[in-house]
Amino acid sequence: MIRLATTNDIPRLLELLHQVNRVHHDLRPDLFKPRTTKYNAQQLQELLAQPDHAIFVYEDEVVLGYAFVQLEDVRGDILLQDMRTLYIDDICVDETARGKHVGRQLFEYVRAYAHSMRCHAITLNVWQGNDAAMAFYRSLGMNVRKTCMEMML
Repeated sequence: MIRLATTNDIPRLLELLHQVNRVHHDLRPDLFKPRTTKYNAQQLQELLAQPDHAIFVYEDEVVLGYAFVQLEDVRGDILLQDMRTLYIDDICVDETARGKHVGRQLFEYVRAYAHSMRCHAITLNVWQGNDAAMAFYRSLGMNVRKTCMEMML
């Protein structure tokens, strides 16, 4: 079952956030610190209260995955068309549940939510080298929108 997260889910969300951080730290230890999370418990509490954010969880006796999303509106920009997009800030499937279509179900739920919110598109970021994530998102019909480049000094 997929549902909105509650404050009772925060401890489990933190466990899953640690899993995501491990993937990022292993990929880019020059950028990501080990043994930490993108959000702490208080920040999660605050996110749960923000009307333009949602945290969806996939639950099957325990929470096996999540999707953090944020509505983004562009209105009256000098360059960009007016539009609403849904940004997937973070998505995770517990490492023990991968390959069981939890991520696909979460994404389809997010897609339906974006449609109901009259979004023009869904966006997200993937770190270079995270080939499994890139292949997963491509399998869902996503395409590269832009590329961020760097030069190490």
